Amino acid sequence: MKTTHRICVLPGDGIGVEVIEATLVLLEKLQQGSGFELRFSTHAAGALHYKTTGDALPEATFEAAKAADAILFGAMGWPQIRYPDGTEIAPQLDLRFRLELFAGVRPARMIPGVAPILADPRAKDIDLVLIRESTEGLFASRGKGVVEADREARDTMVITRAGSERVHEFAFRLAERRKARGKPGRVTCVDKANVFVSMAFFRKVFDEVASRHPAITADHHYVDATALDLVRKPWTFDVMVTENMYGDILSDQAAALIGGMGMAPSADVGHDHGLFQPCHGSAPDIAGQGKANPTAAFLSAAMMLDWLAERSGNEALAIAAGKLERAVDAVYATGSIRPYELGGKDGTAAIRDAVLSDL
Repeated sequence: MKTTHRICVLPGDGIGVEVIEATLVLLEKLQQGSGFELRFSTHAAGALHYKTTGDALPEATFEAAKAADAILFGAMGWPQIRYPDGTEIAPQLDLRFRLELFAGVRPARMIPGVAPILADPRAKDIDLVLIRESTEGLFASRGKGVVEADREARDTMVITRAGSERVHEFAFRLAERRKARGKPGRVTCVDKANVFVSMAFFRKVFDEVASRHPAITADHHYVDATALDLVRKPWTFDVMVTENMYGDILSDQAAALIGGMGMAPSADVGHDHGLFQPCHGSAPDIAGQGKANPTAAFLSAAMMLDWLAERSGNEALAIAAGKLERAVDAVYATGSIRPYELGGKDGTAAIRDAVLSDL
């Protein structure tokens, strides 16, 4: 049976607008003659909107995002545009907190035809997913940090049982689905439990959740050792789960291993809502030049289709997600496209057209 899904589109700032425009072309193609319909509505938010109106995330935009079946997000932020306290404009963080998008899903997979950054031949086998708890941790201090007499500044890390349980449970269930597709079936808890009580608590809850999933291997890794091993042997990781700030840092490192931020998709999901966006930012230095790599946005859209398939039970969405991923793989495998960030001269339109042609 054909299903209809409302997609709230938030292009945002800079190259976010460009990569989302390219992605919508592919999604329109995929739904032609399919068993699903995507109804897109575009809404304003972001740093440039804040500069004009004084509102980074209008309440009407938030309500549209809340009411939608999924949110397709470009990029928001502009280094020179900041709040009075000096922090950057980041409505994506507001959406994570307000919609309880507790699981930041950051896959890192080598795409065929993309030259690995690492010299070791095993680098071609990198295929991991980092799960970043996205509603607490050090980010719980956003907007609440204190500066005392221009002498001392303080931000507080918050780790709760409820927040930890749900993100660990998410990680184990993902590992189970990956194991069914031939992956190792292992979850690594990344923490600093040897120093911080909060991290020891995060690990304690992880072990409790692990006991409920005996078919999945559970292990631990300190965050500094993880940073080392992401360079030394990243192909050994399967699913990783970590606190908010650690995940923010390590997911960028993982993206570098597969070719850069333009190759790295992501999702921020909760029990009721899902937001899908490329890992990169608004890139003011290349905005408006047609040089942005839309690959991460394409793969984020595939993640969105997969997520909608699981929620709706409509296999046609999962089939479309697979088509999009395979089309991306195919055009890179032939060597016919090479983005600027990988030393080539193919911009947004060229990459879009190559993937569209394969579809």
